[in-house]
Amino acid sequence: MKSAHRRVAVAALAATFVVSGCAKSEDEPAATGAGAAPAASQVVQSAAPGAATCTIDQHGGEKIDLKTAKVGFSQSEKEANPFRIAETQSIKDEAAKLGITQLTTANANSQFNKQISDVEQMIDAGVQLLVIAPLNSDGWDSVFAKASAKKIPIVTIDRKINAAACKDYLTFIGSDFAEQGKRAADEMAKALGNKGEVAILLGAPGNNVTTLRTSGFKDQMAKIAPDIKITFEQTGNFSREEGQKVAEQLLQSKPNINGIYGENDEMALGAVTALKGAGKKPGDVKIVSIDGTKGAVQGIVDGWISAVIESNPRFGPLAFSTAGDFFGGKPVGQDIIIADRSYDESNAKADLASAY
Repeated sequence: MKSAHRRVAVAALAATFVVSGCAKSEDEPAATGAGAAPAASQVVQSAAPGAATCTIDQHGGEKIDLKTAKVGFSQSEKEANPFRIAETQSIKDEAAKLGITQLTTANANSQFNKQISDVEQMIDAGVQLLVIAPLNSDGWDSVFAKASAKKIPIVTIDRKINAAACKDYLTFIGSDFAEQGKRAADEMAKALGNKGEVAILLGAPGNNVTTLRTSGFKDQMAKIAPDIKITFEQTGNFSREEGQKVAEQLLQSKPNINGIYGENDEMALGAVTALKGAGKKPGDVKIVSIDGTKGAVQGIVDGWISAVIESNPRFGPLAFSTAGDFFGGKPVGQDIIIADRSYDESNAKADLASAY
């Protein structure tokens, strides 16, 4: 984790948090284990000394009351994926809780040109705050130009945009994707006893989530378990259907594969379907994935999945509290990194309700 990052561990991304230079919460709970997460109303907070922040004076614009603001939310993918369902609902729920009545939402349905058009239309319609779950990490120049001309802050969530924080966009809120990949490698090495062949079901190309979850996994595996060889890689585009198809191809070409790393739960669950179709039994092929959906955590309970690293989608409280602080003149972190929990056979059944 870079020192400039602020780490926030939450069960549901609670609404309050601390920016660099501010005091910690007096009721900060203690951690209760490597995979533990506090209750939904609590936050584990810390601020790295010297962390980069942004203020309204630096970014430009005027102080406004968030409750009366026109807010635009752009979702990248259709709400069939549990992550996207939970993410969008979190934004809507928090807006309603805060009394924000002018919330406009749009869904790009995995079409990048549509997402750019959606956001530009929101800007033209007079939004004063943008919350964006970007489909791709590049290609946002036209949006930045429009937003900058009107001093509209952009909060990006769950995927980073390759641009300058506090200039092109206000802040990024999300997970440490390379760290997720490293933790997945740790779990895979443990499941396989540090030897065997592993396949990677890659996420969608063109965004930093796929890149970092892949590099983190590979780097950590080479470091801790050099006898585990990665012998197959193919994109499943974060889709259950494509994950199943790729896994079926995998099992035909490498019927004795020992492990499958799914870069999200949907692809991993597609792989489970493929394994069942191939006559495999639970545990014959070790699966580790990232997200924390109920389906995947249930897969641990049922013996098909070894471990799941959470990627928390409930960004609403933190996104709006960050924007509220910004509009109120307080400094906000340019990178707000949350600390995700994990699930394995030791806690999956008891903590199934925490999954989304």
